[in-house]
Amino acid sequence: MPEAQEPNPQTVIYTEAEHGERIRDFLRTVIEHAQLDLECTVAPPKRHDPDFDRPDLMVDFSGEDIDLLLANKGEVLLALEMLTLEVLHVPNDHHARIAFDCNGYRLLRMRELRLTAITAADRVVESKKPFAFNPMNSRERRVLHIALRDRTDVRSESASSAHGRYVVIYPAAMKTPEVPPPPPGPFLPRGGRPEGGSPRGPGDDRRPPRRDGAGRDRGGRDGGRGDRPPRRGPRG
Repeated sequence: MPEAQEPNPQTVIYTEAEHGERIRDFLRTVIEHAQLDLECTVAPPKRHDPDFDRPDLMVDFSGEDIDLLLANKGEVLLALEMLTLEVLHVPNDHHARIAFDCNGYRLLRMRELRLTAITAADRVVESKKPFAFNPMNSRERRVLHIALRDRTDVRSESASSAHGRYVVIYPAAMKTPEVPPPPPGPFLPRGGRPEGGSPRGPGDDRRPPRRDGAGRDRGGRDGGRGDRPPRRGPRG
């Protein structure tokens, strides 16, 4: 991976001198209230992938609780990043300029996304059918788009769902459908059915049965009371 220095670097907007202490103060407060064993540093990045990532500042974490930050594909790490950007009032088109990382997770994730995009594109070419990814944040969607920008046999587009924006890869010759293919996975938007799935038909009750057996024998002696004993009358 090349060093951060580039022949034509972008103009730096977010500097350690102007923004570093604000970022550190906010994260220290969050870490203290969450009772996490973490430390953070804020500095210009030493290494990055210039094709995918050109941040002005890198926020890096260390400590005993880094596993919590990286669990579930870095969910907590990304949440801290988003909260910090909101506190600093960073506009959406500047989100890529302040990057959060831990144990080199960021670069590994970008390499993973790039490989996934290439593999999915090859699958689209072979099957001649579009491929939809799960919803992602804007930075990860950008990695997918850039990974495929030189391909002439496919194209990538962003689409919206109830769970966020996601990327769809189409064969180059295919027109974009009016309704894009839905993202995979168990996404349940309003209405109670998976996106792209069939609505529930009459009698398609997928609720689990009640443990007390109520309602299983509605025509029985107890009139639907299940296994409950009959009420006792008042004591004479």
